[in-house]
Amino acid sequence: MRNSGLTLLVLASLPAFAQQSLSSLSVTRIMRDPKWMGTSPTNISWGNDSKTIFFNWNPEQSVSDSLYYVTKDNLQPRKTTLAQRQERIVPANITYNSNRTAFVYEKEGDIFLGDTRTRAVRRITRTLDVESNPVFSFLDSKLVYTLNQNLYSWEISTGQTAQLTNFQKGNSPPRPLAADNANAQEKWLRQDQLNTFDVLRTRKIKRDFTDSAAAHAPKTASLKMLYTGSNNLLGADISPDGTTVMYRLYKPGQGKNTVVPNYVTESGFTEEIAGRTKVGAPEGSIELMVYQPSLDTVFSIKPDQLPGIRDIPAFYADYPEAYKKMKKDSALRDVYFSKPKWSAKGSHAVIEAYSLDHKDRWLILFDPQTRKITALDRQHDDAWIGGPGTGGIFFQGNSGWTNEDNFWFQSEVTGYAHLYTIEVSTGIKKALTSGQYEVQDARLGADKKYFYISTNEVHPGEQHYYRLPVNGGTPERLTTLVGAIETVLSPDEKTIAFLHSYSNRPWELYVQENKPGSSAVQVTNKAMSEEFASFPWMDPKVITFAARDGATVYARVYKPAVAAATHPAVLFVHGAGYLQNAHKWWSSYFREYMFNNLLAAKGYTVMDIDYRGSAGYGRDWRTGIYRFMGGKDLTDQEDAVKYMVDSLGVNAAHVGLYGGSYGGFITLMGMFTAPGTFAAGAALRPVTDWAQYNHGYTSNILNEPFTDSIAYRRSSPIYYAAGLRGHLLICHGMVDTNVNFQDAVKLSQRLIELGKDNWEIMGYPMEDHGFLEPSSWTDEYKRIFKLFETTLK
Repeated sequence: MRNSGLTLLVLASLPAFAQQSLSSLSVTRIMRDPKWMGTSPTNISWGNDSKTIFFNWNPEQSVSDSLYYVTKDNLQPRKTTLAQRQERIVPANITYNSNRTAFVYEKEGDIFLGDTRTRAVRRITRTLDVESNPVFSFLDSKLVYTLNQNLYSWEISTGQTAQLTNFQKGNSPPRPLAADNANAQEKWLRQDQLNTFDVLRTRKIKRDFTDSAAAHAPKTASLKMLYTGSNNLLGADISPDGTTVMYRLYKPGQGKNTVVPNYVTESGFTEEIAGRTKVGAPEGSIELMVYQPSLDTVFSIKPDQLPGIRDIPAFYADYPEAYKKMKKDSALRDVYFSKPKWSAKGSHAVIEAYSLDHKDRWLILFDPQTRKITALDRQHDDAWIGGPGTGGIFFQGNSGWTNEDNFWFQSEVTGYAHLYTIEVSTGIKKALTSGQYEVQDARLGADKKYFYISTNEVHPGEQHYYRLPVNGGTPERLTTLVGAIETVLSPDEKTIAFLHSYSNRPWELYVQENKPGSSAVQVTNKAMSEEFASFPWMDPKVITFAARDGATVYARVYKPAVAAATHPAVLFVHGAGYLQNAHKWWSSYFREYMFNNLLAAKGYTVMDIDYRGSAGYGRDWRTGIYRFMGGKDLTDQEDAVKYMVDSLGVNAAHVGLYGGSYGGFITLMGMFTAPGTFAAGAALRPVTDWAQYNHGYTSNILNEPFTDSIAYRRSSPIYYAAGLRGHLLICHGMVDTNVNFQDAVKLSQRLIELGKDNWEIMGYPMEDHGFLEPSSWTDEYKRIFKLFETTLK
């Protein structure tokens, strides 16, 4: 999310004495104008003519962004007309036929068919219902789309519509037991009843006659009923040849949800906000089904033959009794199936399967002719499967087909996310990229000659765009601007539009030819207002230092021009969810970036590091926090303090730290378990007990509380609260549906019971996990600044 439409009052939030070093900025204007910073373009996309670039922008500082456009011939941004907005196509929504002569897309619940040569577009449906997910099928002769969860086809040549599936909630009704199949007792009773009662005998004669006549009557059209039971249908996908439908049935778990009280309401009554489940809640299950209409056949894909499906996770070695029981049971692990990815002609489909314990990912080949499945690839991790493009149980991996026999995918098997192909007929794999860097995004070009990839090969804190021959070779670098890029290739793939930013310069729009050596042309120039640009925002130096185990840690350093008398220092700890902040582009933590500038201007040395668990550094770094959050991720912070003391002249007795969410958690662990290292800490919306957090994130790293209690016990700050020595500030939104305010309340009670004095808590009654109100941001940063000024100086 860019700064457009957001409010930054960090600098205005400070006491008057703290604003002297920022006198060139009008604090009054900051307070009055939420968009004082400037505005960056967002959501760039191409028109289907490959000449027009659309983007959201707000240079006039209006209430909200407007849709702007430029053309390749005229790079002057202009507001779109109503007609342009109505006709605009989102490229991600377009699906092409096999030879790319036609395309189809859904817009506002209706289906549209376009011609790539003439750019003419036909509207196929105009209904009050929502039609979605259109694709070409039946060898490109028909469009198939979803309506009310069923598949329908529209024949391109005739315009005829036909329903293809007939999903029904509930179970198939039981068939009555035929007389021929009854046992001896039932046969005798049936015959005795007919011999005894005239009415029964007469009705049977009439029924037999009616059934015989119906059997010889002309049949009316019908569709096989596909019963879903009590499960939820997750959508259906048809093969390109129209012969096979694959669909997934989801059976929800029955976990108890949290409830978040909302105290400040229009009604005047306390109202309840429905929350999430907690880690370890019963999970749902997915069944992958196959329907072949011509054979009137429905069956499910069974994972029982997948290699390693009965493996016991390695962490059970710490629980001998549980391990012994699991080994005896030899049970299948639960598996989540992704949507199928069909080859162009429909001769194969590849499905990604993930074990629900997060330890395995399989690529499964399905042959619709033989109905057999084959495991093409297994990626195993004793910690958890992850990394760019590798998917997970909530996200499908980055993959597809280069031709009818070759499937491409990303994997972290070497320790870094790289690009691979596999020949499905032989099982031969080929690595297309390699090295100690990450392929962070990949897509196959329309002509299937090149992959277009984003990597951090140049530097972990830089992102660049490359094109790579589809059969491998040396990637050709397309972008050269230092920082980061977010690219969108034109439909004809001749031009690149991208957003670029640098450490102290927010995102702007650029355009260049899709050729190595091409120069980028800047399109927008409003990301920094004149007033914002008038201050010399620091370009923090990206450095490295050695951790105690010899690992290389990357960090951003903000050095003061003149250090304060006590030579104080502050560590900013970024949040998690898998990200990094020691990089060379405009940070999503732009408020903290500005606050760090202020701290440096007031004589503090400031660092923020990409501690263990951060993105951008490969598998070992990513999983360095497995089963112990607050372990290496915290000692990396302690080693950063040592580096600042040894190399930057910081006074070890005057060091503080702050951060939100995971950064708040690390702040607590630092204040509780690293005695003497940190004199003060501000923990913002922190997790205090990981057993209270959500399942998707936490179970990756710590497994489940009832299966791996060791991991939760050593990772949760609430168990270490007795170690608090320095000064602690806790700030938390009271309607936080992510990290519930309950976490802060529980920790407060624990600190009260322990008789701790040097702490305070501030609840924000109308704020969720990410604050929205300028007044709340203002209050929070005033408190953080006051904490550091009074304890570190």
